[in-house]
This record gives sequence, C-alpha cells and structure tokens, in this order.
Amino acid sequence: MPSNDKASGHRKRLREKLVKSGLAGFHDYEIVELLLTLGTPRKDCKQQAKEAVKRFKTLRGVLEAPPEELQQIAGIGSHSAFGIKLVQEVARRFLKEKIFDKPVYKSSKEIFDYLYYSMRDLKKEVFKVIYLNSQNQIIEIADLFEGTIDSGVISPREVIEGAIKHNAVSLIFVHNHPSGNPEPSDDDRELTRDLVYAANIMRIKVLDHIIIGNNIYFSFAGEGLIDEYQMDFLNLRARGTREAKRRLYRAKLSAPQLKPLTQEDASSSPPHH
Repeated sequence: MPSNDKASGHRKRLREKLVKSGLAGFHDYEIVELLLTLGTPRKDCKQQAKEAVKRFKTLRGVLEAPPEELQQIAGIGSHSAFGIKLVQEVARRFLKEKIFDKPVYKSSKEIFDYLYYSMRDLKKEVFKVIYLNSQNQIIEIADLFEGTIDSGVISPREVIEGAIKHNAVSLIFVHNHPSGNPEPSDDDRELTRDLVYAANIMRIKVLDHIIIGNNIYFSFAGEGLIDEYQMDFLNLRARGTREAKRRLYRAKLSAPQLKPLTQEDASSSPPHH
C-alpha cells in the first residue's frame, strides 16, 4: 500500500476512534497527531507528534508551547502550530464560558477546571479574585497580584474597592502553588482570615479561597475554614460591642452628677452686668 494511503487509513482510524469513544485510550502523541492533521490533513504527522511530546514532555506542554517553538520541530509548519494554538484557546474560552452565569456554589469543580487549565504552568504565584452577584453568578475574574503571596502584599482595601466597583456581594479568592502542593501555608491562612474580616466589615461574603496545585486543589470552604473565620469575626465584633458598652457605662458612673438649677439658686446668683 502506498505510504499516502497508509497515512490516510491511519488518520481515518484515529478519527473513528475519537468519534466513538472520545480521547479515552489515546496516547498523548496520538492526540497531538490529530491536532497536527488539522493543519496538514494529507500528511503523516505521527513522527512530528512524537517529537513534540518528547520535547515538551506532555500533551499539556505541547498545547502550552509557543508557536515559534513548535515550528522548530521539522515538519511542523505555521498552519499546524496555528491549529494547536486555536484548539488551546477554544478550550480555554469554552471552559470560561461554561462557568459564567452559573451558580458558583454548585460548580466549583468547573471553576477549578478552567483556572487549573490557565494557571497550572505558571512559574509564579498569581492571586485572583472572582466577583459574584446576588445570584452567585460570576461578574468578573481579576488578577490582583503576581509573586509570593502573603498577607503583607495583598491589600484588603484593593479587594474591597474591586467588589464595590463591580457591585459584587460575594467573593472567591484563587491562587496557585507552583510547587504542585496546594496545602495552605501560615501566610495563606492569615491572608484568608484578614480578607474574610475585611469583607465582613463591608457586608460582603467570602465564599471560598481555592489553592491550585498539580491537578489537585485545596478549598478553604471545603475544609470549614471560611466558616471558622466568619465565626471568629462575629465573636470579635460581639466582644468589641460588649466592651464599648462597658466603657460607656463606666464613663457615666464616673462623670460628675450635675443638679438641676432651682429657683432659689437662680435668685441667689449675682446679677450680670
């Protein structure tokens, strides 16, 4: 069988397999091969696909690779690199639109899927704020900070100003751990507590703080920590109210008691000139 016929038959089998059962059972290089055929439909792309996976380690690495680096592989031209970039951006847009206009408290996994896809390969920590309306629907997702995240660099004021600007009634915080371990640090816990306190003062609710690791995440709400910080704030406010009342009461007791001026006192007062 001529080589072109073999390549055509191979591509046909891959496509039939995809239509029948999705990507289950596909090797990473086979998925890349299918993507490359979008740009070069009449060419055998298996070798280029294997080389791309070898160079960029994983399917994820290939999808995230800059087009100019993809084109350094012999046989991958601008059309094929464009096809891969297009699929990546379409997937990103699809996941983003999938989570918008949905009740977030019922679709936190979809938020994780979208944010993981866009944040998993970041070399620095990025702190995001998700602003939500009264129906728990997403208004906006904003990057607030990039670098080492701690309570000293994230400004609660900036978070609250953003909430007021977007007319948000609740917030979700998200940041990544490039190490891959999503376990929160002491700084993460302190920062989350401070943000919950600041939001409560403005009567804005914090729904969650999600830390994204390597295909896993930590949810402060899921671990009960958001509720714990909410309760701590309410207890502090209650104690502050009680203390203010006690101070007011003591001030009243220690103040000099002034007698009302009687008619006799008025008549005995020296005349004013």
